[in-house]
Amino acid sequence: MTYGGHARAIAILGLPLIGGHLAQFAIGLTDTVMLGWYGVEELAAVTLAGSYFFILFMVGGGLAMAIMPLVAASDAQGDDTSIRRVTRMGLWQTAMFGLMAMGMLWWSEPILLLLGQKPDVAGLAAEYLRVAGWGMFPALWVMVLKSYLAGLERTQIVLWITVLAAIVNAIGNYALIFGNWGAPELGIIGAGIASVVTQVVSLIAVIVYALKVLPQHALFQRFWRPDWEMFGRVYKIGVPIGLTNLSEVSMFGASAMMMGWLGTVPLAAHGIAVQLASATFMVHLGLSSAATIRAGNAFGRQDRPHMAKGAVVVTVMSLAVSAISMVVFLTFAEPLIGLFVEDDEPDLVAILAIGTGLLGMAALFQLVDGVQAIALGVLRGVQDTAVPMVMAALSYWAVGIPASYVFGFVFGLEGIGVWLGLVLGLACAAVLLMARFWGRSIKRVGAAHTG
Repeated sequence: MTYGGHARAIAILGLPLIGGHLAQFAIGLTDTVMLGWYGVEELAAVTLAGSYFFILFMVGGGLAMAIMPLVAASDAQGDDTSIRRVTRMGLWQTAMFGLMAMGMLWWSEPILLLLGQKPDVAGLAAEYLRVAGWGMFPALWVMVLKSYLAGLERTQIVLWITVLAAIVNAIGNYALIFGNWGAPELGIIGAGIASVVTQVVSLIAVIVYALKVLPQHALFQRFWRPDWEMFGRVYKIGVPIGLTNLSEVSMFGASAMMMGWLGTVPLAAHGIAVQLASATFMVHLGLSSAATIRAGNAFGRQDRPHMAKGAVVVTVMSLAVSAISMVVFLTFAEPLIGLFVEDDEPDLVAILAIGTGLLGMAALFQLVDGVQAIALGVLRGVQDTAVPMVMAALSYWAVGIPASYVFGFVFGLEGIGVWLGLVLGLACAAVLLMARFWGRSIKRVGAAHTG
């Protein structure tokens, strides 16, 4: 296959994945934009609460993500029974995790205060989490069932269910935050209710689809019966994925905590910059997922030249996306930030000043974040995950977080310094993970084919 052929194949495979990630991102973006219109304190609180919720969600999400390769393997063997067993135990494990996480969501205020957050922002964030936390259960089940469908290569329906969720969330937020269409004006609590409703609607939609279109899998047949053999398989694969997720998202959560130490306005500006950077990262994440699938196919055939070409192409595509986003962030910083804050907001000038600097760092951030995402994608494709997990964790926590604190608070660079630390942590991960793939992992793949 030529380089152009690889690019076309990756684009065809990656576009639905990118669309699904962007639709999922739109749910969080809607909360940020509408609460930014409602008030800066509410925006700061939902930024803090969102980071807190997301850390817990992504740890449980590792268990959900483990379903995809197990379902794909069973499907290749025509083993519908194993597909049901795998998915059912994934639902079991994520429900158990949700129960454990609920305590941390319900009693989040003392934890946030212990982490140095201001009492007014921590109180608002805790109010939001006591409501939005109930969405943890349906959200994790939706993730399990999406992984099940993706393992069966049914990515289009995953995209459309996520789009439905984004629309429901936007409608719910508009009604309940501001009191539109006769609904009560509930502010940040309204955003929490809308999030829970969104997750429940998504869960109903994905269950109905699975039962109607794939009745042969009988996902909920004898659902109450334990299956300890399959429980162990899901756990063994899911926990390392969850720990990798934890190391990355907790780095961003820690950066939000540090920004909270600087005050409500810097935290709000940080929330806007993170949302904008996350939007473009969804493209890298979709390309990373496509890279995993493509590398996995080449790994199964032991086709090293094909894998090498594909890895080069997907990395170049990621770098091209980074270049475009860097230009946009540097050229249109103030208009982009202005989308999140009302013109009559008293702190508008301060938010624009801080946010413009942070977007300058976000431009550099894009470059290294995209590369490390692609590296993780190709490494998972060749089933090399244990050592990359350690590399990523050390990069994020031994380099990124200490550097953020030193640059932000010891050297007095404040928000710019916090973001500079993030860039260094991600750059370290990108270098180590790419070196791991090209220096070792790909060399274990045979060269029987010419690619």
